[in-house]
Amino acid sequence: MRIITGKAKGLKLKSPKGMATRPTSDRIKESLFSILNGMIDFNGKKILDLFAGTGALALEALSRGGAHAVFIDSDTVKIISENVNNAKFVNESEIIRSDVFKALNKFANSQRQFDIIFCDPPYNKGLWQRVLTEVDNLNLLTADGLLIIEHGADEVNEIKLCNIEPLRQIKYGHTTAIEIYATKNAGVTDA
Repeated sequence: MRIITGKAKGLKLKSPKGMATRPTSDRIKESLFSILNGMIDFNGKKILDLFAGTGALALEALSRGGAHAVFIDSDTVKIISENVNNAKFVNESEIIRSDVFKALNKFANSQRQFDIIFCDPPYNKGLWQRVLTEVDNLNLLTADGLLIIEHGADEVNEIKLCNIEPLRQIKYGHTTAIEIYATKNAGVTDA
């Protein structure tokens, strides 16, 4: 697993041993960021990485010009910290050991918003649907923000949304799907 392009291009990222964390593969990450490049300019963006794991998604966004990233995970903050240090993004990063939903509510209470929110929770536990609902309800995305959720390909979304809308869904084989959402009426176009 590595950073694909930008300031930290080629940096190999550390990942935890065992199967508790399932990092996004380089192939899927490369495909996702190719799609995102046509949708958003990363320069100066504020990024939130939920269930951050290794921090690979937010680190990729920082490498492409993101201004600041917040990494939220309850278990892997040591690995995230090592990867942030190795990528030389210490000044642009905030690493928080927390339950994701407590962190989301804290951000909402302080009226903190993000341009890009990544969410890559464990599959088949209903966590991505909860995040989708919370982001929709808590006004966490900027006016032209994007929410990118990775989940199991067999998991479906039956949530009625008020403030954000689906833009695109991409399936990778029989195991992984990525959904991209935007703030309603944001004027973001699909590439």
